[in-house]
Amino acid sequence: MEGTNPVNKKLAAALSGGAALVLALTGCSSDNGGNKKLDDWAKNACGGMGPQVKKIQDANTAIGSVAGETEPKKVQQTDSTAFQTNVDAYKSLANAVQSAGAPPVKDGETNQKNAVKALNDLSGAYAGLKKRIDGLDTGDQGKFSEGLKSIADDISKLGNKSNDALKTLLSGDVGKAMAKQPGCQKTSVSPPPATKK
Repeated sequence: MEGTNPVNKKLAAALSGGAALVLALTGCSSDNGGNKKLDDWAKNACGGMGPQVKKIQDANTAIGSVAGETEPKKVQQTDSTAFQTNVDAYKSLANAVQSAGAPPVKDGETNQKNAVKALNDLSGAYAGLKKRIDGLDTGDQGKFSEGLKSIADDISKLGNKSNDALKTLLSGDVGKAMAKQPGCQKTSVSPPPATKK
């Protein structure tokens, strides 16, 4: 029987895949040829994104911080809180992309719609994960581990789905324009401080 410890690590690893998706929002910086309309769009879109991306990173770091935890109740509380943070943050990201309007590029409207849908789907998926973690039996370590493992498997699948829609939105000139905006620039994720025994 697998204890909660290796499963927590799997959950943390799955989430770092989800974080990669958010960092896709903060693509690599380069010049888009000075398209003022596109720069204005990116400024508008990125204004609401930066704080949400940070919240998601912090939530995922919190989940990673209990990777070595063997007490089911503590894991449940930490993960539940982090999942709720992600529900709200992905919803806000979807709203930021929605309210920015379609980027002024070919297929901009379609790509925007797909990205908004992907972010809303992620928000909904995390709501489902929160419900599931809240319902796990912390009194039975074996059952708790099994439930946690199933959640980790589902998180891995989530990241791939959303990555595709966001990659399309952020490809080409749109991605370049967004990369110039402070709100969309990569924030370095610092590892949690090592705890001394």
